[in-house]
Amino acid sequence: MAFLRKINARAKADANTGFGTNASSYGGRFITKNGNANVRKTGIGFFDSISWFHTMLTIPRWKFFFIIFTFYFLVNFLFASVYCAIGVEHLTGVKAMSRMDKFGQAFFFSIQTFTTVGYGHISPSGFMTSFVASIEALFGLLSFAIATGLFYGRFSKPKAHLLFSHNAIIAPYKEGKALMIRMTPYKNTNLTDAEARLTMGLHIEENGKMVNKFYSLGLEMEKISALTLSWTLVHPITEESPLFGLVETDFKSLNGEILVFIKVFDDMYSTTVVKRASYTFEEVVYNVRFLPMFTRSENNSKTLLHIDKLNAFEQL
Repeated sequence: MAFLRKINARAKADANTGFGTNASSYGGRFITKNGNANVRKTGIGFFDSISWFHTMLTIPRWKFFFIIFTFYFLVNFLFASVYCAIGVEHLTGVKAMSRMDKFGQAFFFSIQTFTTVGYGHISPSGFMTSFVASIEALFGLLSFAIATGLFYGRFSKPKAHLLFSHNAIIAPYKEGKALMIRMTPYKNTNLTDAEARLTMGLHIEENGKMVNKFYSLGLEMEKISALTLSWTLVHPITEESPLFGLVETDFKSLNGEILVFIKVFDDMYSTTVVKRASYTFEEVVYNVRFLPMFTRSENNSKTLLHIDKLNAFEQL
């Protein structure tokens, strides 16, 4: 109850967050740093718990290409092994003496069949070899159709190209203090009608058991018309704020988290995109202020947005 008494009694808890109130069943933070839910699903089969299409659209680029090339190599290796098992003498045009050369030519014939290139240097003869080649050609067409869809999906998927400051800060604001989080677009996109929402989650003891408490943090500006430069989300710590009365040591002793929800319209895709972020109380820096991150160009014709200064702040 000691922690609970530190929370401003005027602040009203929010029960409609979707995160639940039983803190004893929760592990770690509510949302990961990159905005994903910190949840791992169990009690269901591995293949049933994964959407492979969504996975292939969201994995890092190097993993995506690694999977594509690995699949391409393994499929051709498998079909080359089948051709060798049937006998390379049923592949007209193969001129090889050693076993390695025979497998190599069968492998490159498999590539030509899989990609439907068909240079004509080697061709199948006999029923079994022709049957396997026809199956591989069909499999190749289907595989490239799927790969093309994945490539298009990755390039056409709308994304909120926004970066958040690594730290949230408590800075002087007007006659008091405010919680501040800075964000900025980093791609050549035009974002409009941006809307932000902050929620604070706490693991605290209430009536002898640990519970989750959530509080909405009102912002100085919840909406802006255009997001072209940086946007600092400001929550004034007034007498109505759940942060009112907390000092720097309280942020170190309380187990809390700031959840950030952003919704913005991307006119390139003509659709609304969303972005989430999270800050634990350990990532809140007290009594500092953000440094400016945009300046005018030397000839005064452009505004320079310095993305590398997104998290730049100075101690007060």
